[in-house]
Amino acid sequence: MKDYIVRATAAQGTVRAFAAISTELVDKASKTHGLSPIATAALGRTLTAAGMMSKMLKGEKDKLTIQIKGDGPLGGIVVVSDSSANVRGYVHNPNVDLPLNDHGKLDIRTAVGFGYINVIKDMGLSKPYIGFTELVSGEIADDLTYYFATSEQVPSTVALGVLVDTHGVISAGGFIIQLMPGAEEETVEKLEKRLIGFPPTSKLLAQGTSPEQILEMLLDEMNPRIVEKVPFNFQCNCSRDRMERNLISIGKNDLLEILQDGQGAELQCHFCNTKYNFTNQDIEMLIKGNN
Repeated sequence: MKDYIVRATAAQGTVRAFAAISTELVDKASKTHGLSPIATAALGRTLTAAGMMSKMLKGEKDKLTIQIKGDGPLGGIVVVSDSSANVRGYVHNPNVDLPLNDHGKLDIRTAVGFGYINVIKDMGLSKPYIGFTELVSGEIADDLTYYFATSEQVPSTVALGVLVDTHGVISAGGFIIQLMPGAEEETVEKLEKRLIGFPPTSKLLAQGTSPEQILEMLLDEMNPRIVEKVPFNFQCNCSRDRMERNLISIGKNDLLEILQDGQGAELQCHFCNTKYNFTNQDIEMLIKGNN
């Protein structure tokens, strides 16, 4: 099943919902960065969330960034998505390895630790919107549920899951359910009942359940309607031109030092690990072109 996101409404527009399958892109991210299983799960959950949240953006050129900074051994997570659900991201320490928790699962909570989560929305205004909340659990889904409630004042439920084994990512995905203004108490009660004991999304996806079917299970008897289905990809927008601009930005004096060293320069993208090599001749051309 190819990765994609579905967006739906229910209960006469008083509920909006998103569900995603992200197995292939999380596996690609894991292999790109050489991630340990626990780092794969943490980054995969954040990539999945960012993709779904990108479908809340209004403009075609809008961008969304999730920054998670904790005091655990993972160090931090950075994920960026455009409005078309093209995501990219990395973790500060890709090789984290911890014992399983008391439930026999990957201990994301300990890997992330205590800290904060930032959600930055660049909507083409003079300043981006920045939402900030403390981490309440380190499990990422709980932290985003808390973020929506406190920073955006939107009652939400976020579920994220990544199932991995020694061969790679078996399944990954999640859902976000949000109550809009005008939601009736009956709707709230129905959702609460559906969510009690709801199976993990990674387990459902591994069994072949589609994102549409997950939303149908959650929104049963609320007249759910799928309004959008879009591809979901791990895709970086780095380029040699962008790296050239980064080199130019360090200033002429630093470029001259690189030139004198005689080794050229190698720049590596944090998001996709692509390396860009610049020879001495390249550096000379950059200096001449910016005199």
